[in-house]
Amino acid sequence: MAVDTVAGAMAPVMGFALVGALGVGAQWVAWRLRMPAIVLMLLAGLVIEPVTGVFNPERDIGPLMGPMISIAVAIILFEGGLTLNFHSLRGAAEGVKRLVIVGAPLGWLGSALALHYVAGLGWASSAVFGGIMIVTGPTVIAPLLRQARLKRRPAQLLQWEAIVNDPIGALAAVLAFELILVVNTPEILGTAFWEMARGIIVAALMGLAAGWAVSEAFRRARVPEFMKVPVLFTVLLGVFALSDHLLHESGLLAVTVMGLYIANADLPSYAELRRFKEHATILLVSGVFILLAASMDIEALSMLGGRAAVFIAVIILVVRPVTVLLSLAFTKLDWPERLLVAFTGPRGVVLVAVAGLFSERLVQSGIEDAALLTPLAFALVATTVVLHGFSLRPLGRLLGLAGEGTPGVIFVGGSQFAAAFASQLRELEVPVLVADANRSRLRSVRDTGVPVFFGDILSEAAEHGIEIMSYGRVIAVSDNDAYNTLVATDLAPEFGRDNVFQLKRARQHQSRHALPPTLGGRNIAGGMGYYEIARKSTEGWKVRSTRMTEDFSLKDWQEHNPDAVLLAEYSEKGTLRLISETSEPKAEPGTRILSFGPKVADDQDTPVEG
Repeated sequence: MAVDTVAGAMAPVMGFALVGALGVGAQWVAWRLRMPAIVLMLLAGLVIEPVTGVFNPERDIGPLMGPMISIAVAIILFEGGLTLNFHSLRGAAEGVKRLVIVGAPLGWLGSALALHYVAGLGWASSAVFGGIMIVTGPTVIAPLLRQARLKRRPAQLLQWEAIVNDPIGALAAVLAFELILVVNTPEILGTAFWEMARGIIVAALMGLAAGWAVSEAFRRARVPEFMKVPVLFTVLLGVFALSDHLLHESGLLAVTVMGLYIANADLPSYAELRRFKEHATILLVSGVFILLAASMDIEALSMLGGRAAVFIAVIILVVRPVTVLLSLAFTKLDWPERLLVAFTGPRGVVLVAVAGLFSERLVQSGIEDAALLTPLAFALVATTVVLHGFSLRPLGRLLGLAGEGTPGVIFVGGSQFAAAFASQLRELEVPVLVADANRSRLRSVRDTGVPVFFGDILSEAAEHGIEIMSYGRVIAVSDNDAYNTLVATDLAPEFGRDNVFQLKRARQHQSRHALPPTLGGRNIAGGMGYYEIARKSTEGWKVRSTRMTEDFSLKDWQEHNPDAVLLAEYSEKGTLRLISETSEPKAEPGTRILSFGPKVADDQDTPVEG
């Protein structure tokens, strides 16, 4: 395929393919290496243009880049609004209100002062850019929270602050920009304020109206299931475009309000809608970050000098902590939670995109130092993304707000087998929890000292009552095959399909009775079903932990335990691996294997049992 349209230029289609491949590839590599994905995406963007010059967005995409980034940011903020269910705010509502109502103005003021006195910008550029710096980047916070496994309340604070303050920051920049225009033009001050207030009010009302209309149409089955996502995206783009036409950047507020309304409308198909947009957001975040990084001018970055480095340090170490600590003063939040939020403020896509927009407009208005806003924004984003990408989880652990050690296991369904399996894992210091809606089934589990949750694992009570960050796997072992399949299917997107297991369904071997293979999780316990396990438990089968050594290998163990089935293996490094029908154990020396089987007559594995 030809890639040249101008000398050295790449065809737009090839450019889009390259950005997509690099974005998704960076996220996959980050997952494999357990690194912050944003860091790799920034590096990928820098490599393809400032370093190698392979792909230049402004040259190869041209005027499409601006609208593309604007629409991508709108969709990202809309998806963020969809995550803001008021029920999930329990315990964090007061902190979120303070961070928005008190924190936003304080952050604006502190950032503007730092820009003027530290970075050396004029008051006009400082006021506009200070407003944009209120945002803390939902595009960055979401992947960081996914990796850091923080406790619920600090995670909620960071997520809500990022999403709610994003449109507020953009509107603050609009306010400052309009005031500058008023100062530089003979327009009446009251008229400028009225135009801006009208735009904000109309944007909020448009978001509410669109959210209500979509929710009612979906609830009353006015839209068929296969058209719900296309209709939603069409309405989203229409609301964003119309609101943005009335007041620039107010479209971000409109789509956020729209997403917030739909998130709290209790729609039956809400989970499917949200998951689809989560997938779309991953693609958009990847693409936008790479495009912005590839668009960065190295010469412009070099113009910043040492004052920019000092400015970034002041923002991270002074402005952000002071803003958060003052905002959260006299709240019920613990000090570790306040400190974690205070020293976590990564910036993201919206900051760079909006800074680039207003930088150009301010320069056109005769404010020359505004040309530094875009490189300054990119330097701040790159620094905070790398810093918090590597520091959030260690800081959370240091403050006791992040999961430590091996991700735990949730057993759904109380039984003798679940209690025995969970007890063995607990002895290995793996977090475990047994959940069941039948209190009597939890009695025997509770007697073993294993933590229990009384209720449905899919209920709202479980969502708010279980610290999910401590767990990384789910095993559905109830006596109801259909319920096990429902649990595995529903929790697979959150835990990952490879981390969701269930007992083999009773009629799975008969094709006309079997559920589709796309439903449910991976089979565990050697393909045995609930009633077979229950029968063998009454016959004396037990769950045991056995340590492998140089002199006692897996082959030796299998010879002594021919009827036993492997359940899991736990390495010396603290890695837990559950064994399904399709996986083979490694069982290296030092590894402990957990098995379910009868007691061996000669008891030859006793010396190495746990």
